[in-house]
Amino acid sequence: MMDTKEWALIDSHEQTTKLQEIAATLQAGNVVAFPTETVYGLGADATNEQAVDKIFKAKGRPQDNPLIAHVATKEDLAKLVDAYPPYVDQLIDSFSPGPITYILPSNGTCAENVTAGLSTVGVRIPSHPVAQAILQTCSFPIAAPSANTSGKPSPTTAAHVKEDLFGKIAGIVDGGKTGVGMESTIIDCTSDVPIILRPGGITKEQIYTVVGDVIEHQPSTHTSEKPQAPGMKYTHYAPDVPLTLVHGNAERLQQVIHAYQNEHLRVGVLARAQLKEHIQADQFIPLGTNLVEVATNLYSCLRRFSSHDIDVIVCETFPKENIGVAIMNRLEKAATKIIK
Repeated sequence: MMDTKEWALIDSHEQTTKLQEIAATLQAGNVVAFPTETVYGLGADATNEQAVDKIFKAKGRPQDNPLIAHVATKEDLAKLVDAYPPYVDQLIDSFSPGPITYILPSNGTCAENVTAGLSTVGVRIPSHPVAQAILQTCSFPIAAPSANTSGKPSPTTAAHVKEDLFGKIAGIVDGGKTGVGMESTIIDCTSDVPIILRPGGITKEQIYTVVGDVIEHQPSTHTSEKPQAPGMKYTHYAPDVPLTLVHGNAERLQQVIHAYQNEHLRVGVLARAQLKEHIQADQFIPLGTNLVEVATNLYSCLRRFSSHDIDVIVCETFPKENIGVAIMNRLEKAATKIIK
């Protein structure tokens, strides 16, 4: 077990000194968790293969699952990639810095374990001020998947990172609660038409308004294929308690809850706040009143359920439109059972 240093960068008067410490820790080949506007990332020097390997070990992440390289500016992004289609500049100018990752031809600057041996690399320009400050202080790109044990719900606070990784990594930067609360949209930009590989904070509708045609990736049935981007192949986002997704109204949710309770199981419910008065269960955690709030709160709410208190989680489903596409993508990957 290693010592995990903690830095608070919330209204800090010592920010410059702390940023220099964080940059030096990363420069030395160590792993540091830090906030972005999506979720907390687990960062290492993306050009240092040995440093990046520590990410995989800390998370328990499969080696064929590529990572995303984070940079501060469009100019920094250009240093990692070869020529790309003209529409990429339109996307970057419209959505970056922000919750979107571009899959582009790699020029070999990033370590091979960042790209998982692929000829492409995922690059993102985060908008979170703490992430930006760290990246601007460092002279290298930072590879960073979500800062959680592989397969668990992603962390949206420093406390979530500590739950999973304290004693396994060199440091944690506390920059407060994240904003979007859900990982970035990943878009394959190696073809004439962009392809959404993972839905996220930037929606298909938003992308369409900028570049017109956009394709949504259809999951492959070949499990032996190397994933092009994070979140495409492996189980993700699963809470400690089995999760059942239920299509239908509050009455249908209640039927499923009663069925589990008749099996002497303790039931926790995840749903919009307005359903609380219509639901009777052992525990009810409201996700919010609208899809934006649901997206922001989803991971933290999933983490609040404990097997000490309940045996199964029942969650409502949401319309697959705008940010609802990303919400359902995460819930379907996390679910043990889906009832239609």
